[in-house]
Amino acid sequence: MSAPLWVVVPAYDEEAGIGATLAALAAQSDTGFCLVVVDNASTDGTAEVVRRFAATAPFPVHLVREEEPGTGAAADTGFRYAIGRGAALLARTDADCLPAVDWIAAVRTEFGRGAELACGRSVPRRDEHPSPAERYLLPAVIRATALYGRFRKEHRHPRYRAPYVLCHGHNLAVTAALYLRCGGAPRTPLEGPPEDVVLLNRARLSSDRIVRAERMVVHTSLRRLRAWGARRTLLWCWDRRYRPADPREVHVR
Repeated sequence: MSAPLWVVVPAYDEEAGIGATLAALAAQSDTGFCLVVVDNASTDGTAEVVRRFAATAPFPVHLVREEEPGTGAAADTGFRYAIGRGAALLARTDADCLPAVDWIAAVRTEFGRGAELACGRSVPRRDEHPSPAERYLLPAVIRATALYGRFRKEHRHPRYRAPYVLCHGHNLAVTAALYLRCGGAPRTPLEGPPEDVVLLNRARLSSDRIVRAERMVVHTSLRRLRAWGARRTLLWCWDRRYRPADPREVHVR
């Protein structure tokens, strides 16, 4: 019998869009998992959409609420909720993302190969009709910045047991054992340090079984890029070197 796998989806005011994410999860070629959606203090009908979906979903669906704002806090709540209910393997995507139909199968493959943390590939959502620049240039720039990150002094400390890899919070998989061992995702506000990079580096201190998994594919929304433009979006992703004047704008996620 395979180890219990849970998928964690943080969500904030996603009433209009989370249905597509839930449908993509229901359409997985492997539906042998449990889902926990973490309602990050939404003010709209996000929770009701999840409850309606749960009534007919092909897997168990849990809905929990986290009042502390930020994807780090929401993800940490979801991961620890799942672990507390027996999860041995964990995967995460976000409520504006569409996992490829074989995403769960690819997650299981990486765990089967011995990975303790697998960082998947992010591509633009097709239903948002990306331009050629959005489809090809932006991913290339992100990969270039990830290569830069690999050579940054703070990412090359001798204590790290695995190389730095490109890691997206909306497409990763981690064993429950490593999550607990390394301390998990930081419960920082959105404008704080990127929670996916912090989790990656915490894991690198505890494990040498961290991989970049190109076959784990998630289609992600372009809404932040289109709201802020390419320069501000890249600066935001690069250690929050851009922060909007109005703190409420950070919730474009």
